[in-house]
Amino acid sequence: MSLVNFDEFLNKVTSRIKSKEAHSFIKKELTNHLKELSESFQKRGIPKKEAHEMAIQSMGNPFTIGERLNRIHRPKMDWFLVSLFIIIASSSFLLLLGGIPGISLSGATYLVRQAIWYGIAFAVILSFLFFDYSKLKDWWGCLYLSGVGLLIYTLLFGTYIQGMIRWISVGPIMVDSSILSLFLFFIAWAGIMSNINNFSSLRKQALLVMMAWVPVILFALMPHYIFSIIYICFVLTMFAFSHVEKKIALTFAGANITIGMLVPAAILISSRDVYFYYRFSAFFDPSSDQLGLGYMYIIVREVLSNAGWFGNGFTRDVNIQSLPGLHTDFAFIYLVYTMGWLFGIFLCLILLLFIFRISFNAFRTKDMFGRLLVLGGAVLFTVPACWNILMGLGIVPIIGISLPLVSYGGLMLMLYAAVLGLILNVYRRKDIVETSMHYTSSRK
Repeated sequence: MSLVNFDEFLNKVTSRIKSKEAHSFIKKELTNHLKELSESFQKRGIPKKEAHEMAIQSMGNPFTIGERLNRIHRPKMDWFLVSLFIIIASSSFLLLLGGIPGISLSGATYLVRQAIWYGIAFAVILSFLFFDYSKLKDWWGCLYLSGVGLLIYTLLFGTYIQGMIRWISVGPIMVDSSILSLFLFFIAWAGIMSNINNFSSLRKQALLVMMAWVPVILFALMPHYIFSIIYICFVLTMFAFSHVEKKIALTFAGANITIGMLVPAAILISSRDVYFYYRFSAFFDPSSDQLGLGYMYIIVREVLSNAGWFGNGFTRDVNIQSLPGLHTDFAFIYLVYTMGWLFGIFLCLILLLFIFRISFNAFRTKDMFGRLLVLGGAVLFTVPACWNILMGLGIVPIIGISLPLVSYGGLMLMLYAAVLGLILNVYRRKDIVETSMHYTSSRK
């Protein structure tokens, strides 16, 4: 009896498994299991032909096994995470009900536009949900170089708007290239960290350290410091949870700690007369520039002090209208002022639960690349959410960053949609990429 008999048995098993993605994986695992059984019978002196037949018989009814494996390996959706996403997304429409203070367009116009943005976001989520994400793992080099190349191109040929060089022209449309680059780096570093033990030589480790800091410097040159912070956070998180060898870990950590103390100091010194210095000066002492950057910190404090537990409704208060970006950077402040602190606390709890759920799902897959994608994705939501809320409370400096899934549309929403699509993809395939399977043999 040849392995053809094994193939017949496996085809019967997989005929009951609906997930086509799981077929190759299950056939491989079952073939190994059948060979082990056959070899154990042959060691007892049973001829190879009969050993093969006994191995198949000991497995039991192939259709019963297939039905059992179909239940185990059926792609799953994390509906709880999806529900949290819908709740958070709904709050973005509350943000626009009364229109945008200081902007003449009606609230209905912005509601329609936000609905369109979210329609596109759902399409992006679906596009990243139904494919084999593991195929991205080996493309880390191309993804990383594409991100670096895009940032360099932007710095050389991009458009200077509001003190920053982040935009490039794509026909008649202005695109924030830093958002796309951040997404490329996010996937690239998940691939790098899942293969980090291959960087064993000193030359490769030096290359790894250089690769870690090039995007930080490029983001800072724009200047887009919040993206430098987000980037550093997800790289460190992926590194912390990768199965890195001790020697490589010590070298990588030591080199980055040393550079990490030098780079911020260099940025601070070189930026003394520009954006970075004035932003932080206003944060520590708003009264020193009451008519300039310090003005925003003073107004934010006044607005939140007048919010109350149930808010002020969609009023046209002079103070609230004087804050720029109420539908983007100051979305949390505007929602607290109009809906009240009770709603603000509720929104914070929902965001916290959303991030916790993502982090929890990271450890429900045994695939290292998928786990690092989910953990990095959690950071991509955590850092902007925390910074946006904390800057509204006056705890961290005011920097242009939207509140994930709440602030009005744009490319940042597409970034979060793509990341969420990958996170749901990893969860959906978590039972297809398991490294081990358990079988219950039964003779029917």
